[in-house]
Amino acid sequence: MRLAFLGTPDAAVPTLEALVGAGHDVAIVITRPDRRRGRGGELSPSPVKNAALALGLAVGHSLGLLEGLDCERGVVVAYGAIIPTSVLDHLSMLNVHFSLLPRWRGAAPVERAILAGDERTGVCVMSIEPTLDTGPVYASVATDVGEKTATELTGELATKGAALLLDVLASSDLLEQPVEQKGEATYAKKLTSDDYRITPDMSVHQIARVVRLERAYCFLGARRFLVVRGRVSPVSASPGTLSLRDGEVLLHAIDGSFVLDEVQIEGSRRMSAMAWWSGARLDPSVLVWS
Repeated sequence: MRLAFLGTPDAAVPTLEALVGAGHDVAIVITRPDRRRGRGGELSPSPVKNAALALGLAVGHSLGLLEGLDCERGVVVAYGAIIPTSVLDHLSMLNVHFSLLPRWRGAAPVERAILAGDERTGVCVMSIEPTLDTGPVYASVATDVGEKTATELTGELATKGAALLLDVLASSDLLEQPVEQKGEATYAKKLTSDDYRITPDMSVHQIARVVRLERAYCFLGARRFLVVRGRVSPVSASPGTLSLRDGEVLLHAIDGSFVLDEVQIEGSRRMSAMAWWSGARLDPSVLVWS
């Protein structure tokens, strides 16, 4: 099938590679423009652009390139922008969306599923409509969320989504019989810095879910303190304090404690919590976090 592909981050690369590997003719890849990254501010291409160039595919940054293009369908995976009606009017598009719709429509379905404590999530192949993630679903597959990090869960869904899309494209029955979404819709709005902050008034299980997003932080005094890895503990102490017990560094919350395994103080490198504690020379009278 002759296709146009729209995608940007790492999570979209498995689908692009699967389409090419299955023999589909990807006429063009549209991705978000190169961005300035790192301290030097040099322009860097998106992961999809790098993958497309390695595959020898034509790459562009403007949706206008789709006008007049001879394609049977478009495929969208985490492109990062709304597809306007003017494009959808002349090119039918399938979207690989990382949730079980209609739960978690929107920009951050994986992160919102983790934060909400969902036991199950999944990936859908759906038809794109002008309204956000409301189109009928051609196929879906579910998976357990478990204790997976956002990176781990996204990677799993990206792989499952690529395989699911190939199944849909290979089946005239699936392509001709999409099913309207049913159930309560929820919106997965984009996360802000506040969503990654952990505070002593949270339950330890909520803290653990935020840490699994891999950008969790709190404050030690005025300094930002990144919590890279850790685990729940039933040890109880005054919420908002830190302590060292049996060789473990603990953040105490309202219903237990969170054991710190790996941390990063602002302006420093990542290290084990014990290495940080040993080198921090903390004043026992001010062992508090917020």
